[in-house]
Amino acid sequence: MPALESLGAATRTKSLWSPDDVIVIFVLGGPGAGKGTQCSKLVSDYGFKHLSAGDLLREEQDRPGSEFGDMIKSYIKEGTIVPMEVTIQLLENAMKDTMEKEKGKRMFLIDGFPRKLDQAHAFERSVVPSKFTLFFDCPEEVMEERLLNRGKTSGRADDNPESIRKRFRTFIETSMPVVNEFEEQGKVVKVEAVNAPDEVYKDVQSKLKERGIEPITLAIVQPS
Repeated sequence: MPALESLGAATRTKSLWSPDDVIVIFVLGGPGAGKGTQCSKLVSDYGFKHLSAGDLLREEQDRPGSEFGDMIKSYIKEGTIVPMEVTIQLLENAMKDTMEKEKGKRMFLIDGFPRKLDQAHAFERSVVPSKFTLFFDCPEEVMEERLLNRGKTSGRADDNPESIRKRFRTFIETSMPVVNEFEEQGKVVKVEAVNAPDEVYKDVQSKLKERGIEPITLAIVQPS
């Protein structure tokens, strides 16, 4: 496994891309807040590429020959955060791969990241500054019920009561400071995530419009 300090997040002092060229929206919310559901709708209507930090980590732990697989498995099992250098490198790799394979696609939703302030600072310093954070606010009892229902069919090792409560504590202690700091900078779009997904999505669309982001069907200039 390569030394963590040799990865881009640790060594680069200038961002790889300009926010004028690459748009990144962080998507945060507690486990079970519905981030993935909303991201799938945004991908369809707005043309974003959805990158889930959790999915990238889970794929990497199972990838044959992975440099980080065993380490990622251990962190996920304990419900703790994987070293940021690994997560940022996986995100950067996925962004590069998208831009290479899908020419012209330079708008990204990054779901479930950053989970700590140092991750936010490192990503913005070494990869690209974010446009804003889309934050789904939802009570823990609602999120727990959703996750336990999902656990009946997901097969995910962390969809059980003990792991869920660990993840809630981790989110409150480490991720909420990220939301709070970005909010102070005017870089948070907050959405109440208790209602049915379609109702939540209407709120998302309204708030994106306020930030100048329109669905791709509306963004296309029609010939006169």
